[in-house]
Amino acid sequence: MPAEADFYALELLLDDEDRALVHRVRAFMEKEVQPIINRYWTRARFPHEILPGLRELGIAGLPYRGYGCPGKGPLVDGMVAMELARIDPSIATFNGVHSGLAMGSISLCGSQEQRRRWLPAMARLEAIGAFGLTEPEVGSGASRGLTTSARREGDTWVLNGRKKWIGNASFADLTVIWARDTDDDQVKGFVVEAGTPGFTTRDLEDKIALRVVQNALIDLEDVRVPEANRLQQANSFRDTAEVLRMTRGGVAWMATGCARGAYEHALAYAVEREQFGRPIGGFQLVQDLLVRMLGNITASATLCARLAQLQAAGMARDEHASLAKAFCTMRMRETVGWARELLGGNGILLEHHVGRFVADAEAIYSYEGTREINTLIVGRAITGLSAFV
Repeated sequence: MPAEADFYALELLLDDEDRALVHRVRAFMEKEVQPIINRYWTRARFPHEILPGLRELGIAGLPYRGYGCPGKGPLVDGMVAMELARIDPSIATFNGVHSGLAMGSISLCGSQEQRRRWLPAMARLEAIGAFGLTEPEVGSGASRGLTTSARREGDTWVLNGRKKWIGNASFADLTVIWARDTDDDQVKGFVVEAGTPGFTTRDLEDKIALRVVQNALIDLEDVRVPEANRLQQANSFRDTAEVLRMTRGGVAWMATGCARGAYEHALAYAVEREQFGRPIGGFQLVQDLLVRMLGNITASATLCARLAQLQAAGMARDEHASLAKAFCTMRMRETVGWARELLGGNGILLEHHVGRFVADAEAIYSYEGTREINTLIVGRAITGLSAFV
């Protein structure tokens, strides 16, 4: 991270090898992604041309051990997510869906045979994953209200239902579908491979945020999945929640990266842009905005770093991840708004990048648990009283 953004030198918490990985990710994103990303954002298309470069970085499945995965710690995994989002939140989201949600589901909930079967190819980005939980009418209430059904017929499961907002699904090689078992009413996970009859996708159009991410509406009509594709350790929504607990911290890192990207573009603009005969960065009100932004991203990054330490020690609980997600996304929203304010009218032009961060922040603010839901999780932990309906 540039010195002006990593104000408290959090990179020094990493060892030399992990710090070098973060630097390689940064260099790749600055050289290969930043010059092209606005064009893809405008067209609402995913830049498949960058996949070979991402593959060479070796960051897919970064925190998982064995099965071809790097086996790194939560701290470097989070900082990589932040670096991706610092240049483009959509690419960070693509990686979060593939590496965090899809690979995480298989790593946490799959059998050894299933991990051997799918994770190595996913770690090499030779097989892309997606994660299907949210439904058209069911988002925050998935634990109780999931309607996609799974009915067992011998050694086969028959899936029926619809999913919405499923990133990567239209080009994924496999999608983890969460469905309710009609026999015991428990939520279970199933890996549906591309080309399975009855599984169809349609990309959602006219999004104002994360336009590069291909979010799909999935229809499942009598989709037949073998028992071998049922995640063997996913027996209730509690197991689904384990995956979300792990990845929610990653979203907090992404939010911090989104805010950092907007701040860095605003800082560069403030130094170069002149009004009244001098750079606007020399005016008090502009410096006030910059310091507010820096305070937000520094507070968010330090909170995320501590969460990563708790994760590494096996001490992180739901409320720890939820506080990070709620806090960092709120501070992100403030920060990108201040960056847009600093740029004035130029802040809405994609050529200055800040407008893209402003739009993309709206999606990060909502996915993987809204502020309200995460607030209730933390509130329950600190009061001992549940306010959930």
